[in-house]
Amino acid sequence: MSRDHPQSAERSATAPAPVPAPAAAVRGRGRARSGAGQDTVGSAEAPFLELLVRGASAEAYEQPALLARADGLPAGRVAALEQARLLALRVRSEIEGRRRREAELSALFETAHDLAGLRDLDAVLRAIVQRARSLLGTDIAYLSLNDPARGDTYMRVTEGSVAARFQQLRLGMGEGLGGLVAQTARPYVTDDYFRDERFQHTHTIDTGVRDEGLVAILGVPLTLGHHVIGVLFAADRRARVFEREQIALLGSFAALAAAAIDTANLLAETRSALAGLERANEIIQDRSAVIERASDVHDRLAELVLRGGGVHDVAAAVSEVLDGTVEFAEAAEAPAHALETSRAEGHAVRHGQDWIAAVAAGDELLGALVLRGHPGLDPVDQRTLERAAMVTSLLLLARRSAAEAEHRVRGELLDDLLDARDRDPRLLRERAARLHADLDTTHVVLAARLEGGTADADREADARRRLWSAASHLAATRHGLAAARDGGTVLLLPVTPGEPATDLARRTARHLGTAVHEPVTVGASAPVRQLTARPDTVAAAYAEARRCLDVLRLLGRTGDGSAAEDFGFLGLLLAGERDIAGFVDRTIGRVVAYDERRGTELLRTLDAYFACGMSPARTKDELHVHVNTVAQRLERVGRLLGPDWQSPDRALETQLALRLHRLSAVTRPPAPA
Repeated sequence: MSRDHPQSAERSATAPAPVPAPAAAVRGRGRARSGAGQDTVGSAEAPFLELLVRGASAEAYEQPALLARADGLPAGRVAALEQARLLALRVRSEIEGRRRREAELSALFETAHDLAGLRDLDAVLRAIVQRARSLLGTDIAYLSLNDPARGDTYMRVTEGSVAARFQQLRLGMGEGLGGLVAQTARPYVTDDYFRDERFQHTHTIDTGVRDEGLVAILGVPLTLGHHVIGVLFAADRRARVFEREQIALLGSFAALAAAAIDTANLLAETRSALAGLERANEIIQDRSAVIERASDVHDRLAELVLRGGGVHDVAAAVSEVLDGTVEFAEAAEAPAHALETSRAEGHAVRHGQDWIAAVAAGDELLGALVLRGHPGLDPVDQRTLERAAMVTSLLLLARRSAAEAEHRVRGELLDDLLDARDRDPRLLRERAARLHADLDTTHVVLAARLEGGTADADREADARRRLWSAASHLAATRHGLAAARDGGTVLLLPVTPGEPATDLARRTARHLGTAVHEPVTVGASAPVRQLTARPDTVAAAYAEARRCLDVLRLLGRTGDGSAAEDFGFLGLLLAGERDIAGFVDRTIGRVVAYDERRGTELLRTLDAYFACGMSPARTKDELHVHVNTVAQRLERVGRLLGPDWQSPDRALETQLALRLHRLSAVTRPPAPA
């Protein structure tokens, strides 16, 4: 271990130079001498004044006395020159001190000026280190800062350094001279670093100092309040004693460096605060805009509710506010998982690039509002979509309530028509007109029934309610009536002239089955007219439709729709009024009309043809005509009845129609003369 060689700021590095006697004392002593002596002293000062003016070096002040001795001048003259030399050297020292202090003050002023216009902290710290090195006349100056996160200090700025390892040194608290200064917050100086044992030597630090070749080092703390934030150093590559004035000067630079760092930190904090305020202002402005949009959509939704708008109007309004595409989707069409999550959480949820907001009433899902292609949705806009979904659910519930009320009214009117309770035609028409129904047009009565039976009574009751709801909606859109009856549903729907009741029955079966997701069988009556003329008109048609429904179920045609006219002569058994004339007209009416217009005998030929086992040869014998005549007549019948008139089903119906026509002709009373 090296010997201890302590040096610190508490003791002076060198003894002060001897101070000559004051000039007044010299003059007093001179007055004790002769006048010639005074002249000698005055003449002795002249060469030194010239040296002071020229700013000569300290060695030059030895020359006048040496020359006087060499010239053999009197001892008094030589003594006067020596005294003048001492006075001149003192004046020279004062002048150099003033110059040095002027330079120091100028450097401090420039540094303070740099600090006042601080723009770049690194530039200011670099200028401080450069000026400290210049004024102290050291080989190197450097500055280290504390790192609170790592608990050590690190090199921040170096000036005059040539060793990369030294420039990258990190010192732990208490390690090396700088660590000691940082830990104690006091200046320390050493004139021989490697021999000084007051601080902790480490291999890393010593290696860096050795690479740089440093011997004498002075370090002063950079303090902010009571906290040390770093150390400012001045160092030489040779042994050197730092004077108190130099230590004080470096301390002044350290104070300015600390102030620069503090100012930079305050500026950084100010900039950060300003940036935060700008961000807050942007957020406030954005939130304000969002709140305005939310207020706008609230006003629009309120207006829509007040003027009776629909769900698509709500979707259009929200689309405009959110600058996206919002659509209403039925529950079956929306993504099931996202829809259920939204209903359970009560919030809109993201689904891919879309947002799903459940439209629900309690546990019942009514549908969803879907925001398309808008993945980035802020909380306020999300809340707007959720509020729109809530308004949509209210509109749907209100519409359902209104529809149910209307359905009940429609059902009550149909019940009155079926039960013949209100027989005033005028009142019936007025009640129908309020429901946009016209009882004077041709209608068909349809009986509908679910076929998906279940042992669960609650589920079956719910299915019947859904069937009634779907039938009521269909009746409302078709300007008809609907009511729940006999475990199923009965509908009274208008038909256009020439529209087969069968087609209406089949369309109704498909529509209702799709709506309730279960097979629905529909039986239809024949078209009926003048519903208010007779009290039992609708009831009879309903009975016919129910018989047709029963036949469909017996034949295994569940989930289908049909009318009595589809069953040929069986339709006579199904029809409530046994419409014989209608059956004959539908089957052979065109042949009857042809005979009546042209006076032909196609009906007589048909009777004979069937009676002879559909043999043309036997028919010509029965009619006593040529076989070609029989063939021509049968060809005409085929053109009137269709190419399949001789198929077994059509042949059976044709024979029955011929017999009913013949019987009705026999029993018909003769026309009045």
